[in-house]
Amino acid sequence: MSGDLSSIIAATAQWLVRAYPAAGGTMNTALAEAQARQAVTVAAWLRYPTVTESALVAMAGPGGSARLEWLLGSEPLEVDGADIAWRTWVDEVVASWAAALLASPALAHAAVAALAACEHAAASPVDFRRLTAPDEYDRKAAPLLRHPDLLAPVADLHHAQLLERLHNDPVGAA
Repeated sequence: MSGDLSSIIAATAQWLVRAYPAAGGTMNTALAEAQARQAVTVAAWLRYPTVTESALVAMAGPGGSARLEWLLGSEPLEVDGADIAWRTWVDEVVASWAAALLASPALAHAAVAALAACEHAAASPVDFRRLTAPDEYDRKAAPLLRHPDLLAPVADLHHAQLLERLHNDPVGAA
């Protein structure tokens, strides 16, 4: 079984940048996407810290973005009227945790530190600087993606579970 979370990470990051778009321009869009992807990667690795858990969610599917879109009062994201299949790979809990990490630098630092015991992080060194230490350009590129009040409806959905994972349940512990 594969422990690959790339479909969930890509779809959930895409959902976040569409729900909370960049300030405009190609560079800002790229910086916002990088921040969203880093937040979603950390959240996904926290949510599914083992290869086995990752394989199980890949087989069962994460659930999709319908509830998130309903929560924000938006229509399902469409292109030329066609429903996009990638939305089925959006993970609501991962999106919620990523939103919480983007809104709180302290929480982002704690989450990245918690990845030390994660099987995914052990595979290769990863730098989450855009998430944990955004520079001036990162902040200007993604004002909506980093705004705590705007992120609150999504971040609050599973915030208690995130705090429990970070404080009571070591990542990767069986």
